[in-house]
Amino acid sequence: MINQRNTVTFIDNIIVAIDIEERYDKLVEEVLRRLKENNLFVKPKKYKWKVKEVKLLRVVIGLKRVEIQKKKIQGILEWPTLRNIKKIQKFLGLTNYY
Repeated sequence: MINQRNTVTFIDNIIVAIDIEERYDKLVEEVLRRLKENNLFVKPKKYKWKVKEVKLLRVVIGLKRVEIQKKKIQGILEWPTLRNIKKIQKFLGLTNYY
């Protein structure tokens, strides 16, 4: 089930994304069953269930969209004018991720 159409994993995160809510519960049950079979577990209080969007790795993943968190790019938008090559190169290196 790892990184298939409706499940994505990254380190200790599992995202279950499905467009038909009736199938969501069955898919989550399957994920939890497989975790249990492999002696893995989740702490329910640390997870969000049935949300419309999640924040992961500085991006917001939502219904039919992935976008950068607005507060993460605010500093870039307000960056002062750069006046030498070295500072421009550093700035481009910093902002290249976004």
